[in-house]
Amino acid sequence: MKIQNFFKVAFAAFIFLSANLAFAQMEKTKMVGGAEMYPSKNIVENAVNSADHTTLVAAVKAAGLVETLQGKGPFTVFAPDNMAFDKLPKGTVETLLKPENKATLQAVLTYHVVAGKMGSKEIAAAIKKGNGKAVLTTVQGGKLTAWMKGKDLYITDENGGESKVTIADVWQSNGVIHSVDSVVLPKM
Repeated sequence: MKIQNFFKVAFAAFIFLSANLAFAQMEKTKMVGGAEMYPSKNIVENAVNSADHTTLVAAVKAAGLVETLQGKGPFTVFAPDNMAFDKLPKGTVETLLKPENKATLQAVLTYHVVAGKMGSKEIAAAIKKGNGKAVLTTVQGGKLTAWMKGKDLYITDENGGESKVTIADVWQSNGVIHSVDSVVLPKM
């Protein structure tokens, strides 16, 4: 009797693991920062696994935006990678991460977020409709201008700073992430 129960439990475990593996294989993941990004996970759950976005994750935590970016959304996030933050003047990131600069940090981070779920195809369509440019309103309240250079997607901030989308269409349960190579800044 004990052997029969063992086989029943083992078979049930096998079926459960097989179903989970099949589900994971059905998800179309994308590699970002050496980690798979799963469409069934939210923005924060995926971002924390990217080795290329550790500065962004630290900034999101310092700004108190984790709960927001785990929320229902949907959000379109233009996510600066670590090298993007390295392009900022020396000491900028350290200054922004100080508790007394939380409001400024929140403004900078939410300037990288647009309400809604806009994949690269939707952004490209908006650019085409706008005769080469699409103006996107950020959660911070500022404007980003999206445009194309050949097949590459760029965004320009209100100060004229440009950022190239290096990895597009990283789908999340609550939106989409587009990794970018420069930090964009609102008018302050």
